[in-house]
Amino acid sequence: MDFNAWSLDIQTRMERVLDDILPAANIIPSRLHGAMRYAVLGGGKRVRALLAHAAGEFCQAPISAVEQSAAAVELIHAYSLVHDDMPCMDDDDLRRGKPSCHKQYDDATALLVGDALQTLAFKVLAEPGLLRDAARQLHMVHILAVASGSRGMAGGQAIDLASVGLDLTQTELEQMHIHKTGALIRAAALLGAESADTVDADRVKAVDHYAQAIGLAFQVVDDILDSEADTTTLGKTAGKDADSNKPTYVTILGLERAKQLAQELYDEALAPLAAYGDSALRLQQLAKFITQRSF
Repeated sequence: MDFNAWSLDIQTRMERVLDDILPAANIIPSRLHGAMRYAVLGGGKRVRALLAHAAGEFCQAPISAVEQSAAAVELIHAYSLVHDDMPCMDDDDLRRGKPSCHKQYDDATALLVGDALQTLAFKVLAEPGLLRDAARQLHMVHILAVASGSRGMAGGQAIDLASVGLDLTQTELEQMHIHKTGALIRAAALLGAESADTVDADRVKAVDHYAQAIGLAFQVVDDILDSEADTTTLGKTAGKDADSNKPTYVTILGLERAKQLAQELYDEALAPLAAYGDSALRLQQLAKFITQRSF
C-alpha cells in the first residue's frame, strides 16, 4: 500500500479498536460514557497511533499488541485535548471541527471525561497477556506514565500556562514542547517498538532518536499552521496562540526560519533510519507527512 492507503487503513482500524475499548454509551453512567466516546471517536489525524504502528512494523511487532499500545496513547491524547480546551486552560470552543467536549456537555463532565480516559489508557496497557514478557509490559506502562505526567505532557502544559506573555528563548520553547507535545509522541513510537516479541535494542534506539526529532517538528509545524491556515482547515481555532500572547516558534523565530527548522528536524529524524532501508519506510513516510501536512 502507498502511504495514504496505509494511514487510512490504520486510522479505520484504530477507530474500531477504540470503539471496542470505550464503554458503550448506554452503560451507566451513560452521560459520562457518551462524552468519552464523543471526545475520542470520529476525528483526528491519529498521528500517535500511526507512529506506534510504523515503529511496530519497523521492529516486527505483532499487530494485536501494537493496536492496544496505540489505543492507550490515543486515549491519553484525547484526555489531554479535553482538558486543554477547558476555560481554566486554553479555553477553546472547537476541537476536530466540532464543539469541544465541555461545550457539547459541561465543564464537570469534561473534567471527568479526561480523568476516565486517562485511567482507561493504563487499563488497556496493563491487560494481562498483552506481551509475552510481563516485565517489558510493565516497562511500557512506565513509559506512558512518565510521558503523561509532570515530567512529560502535564508538566509541559504547566510550563505553557506559565509562559503566557513571556519572551522565551528558542531553547526554553523547545524544553516546553519536549514535554508538552514531544513526550507523548516519543512514547507512542517507543510503545510500538517495545510491542515486539523480541526487542532489537539498536532499532529501538533508532526509533527513539527519530521520535525525539519528529516530536519537535510536529510542534513547529503546528505553530506554522496556526499562523497560516484557517479554522475550517485546522478543525480548531486558528491563530489562538498568537491572540493569547503565547510564545510560538513563529513568534520567536519568524515564519521562514520556523519552516527551515521543521526541515532540519525532518532531516535529523531520518538520519538514524538511513541504515535500515525499506524496513523503515513507514517511519520515513510519516515524518514527511508530519512536516508537510496542511492540517
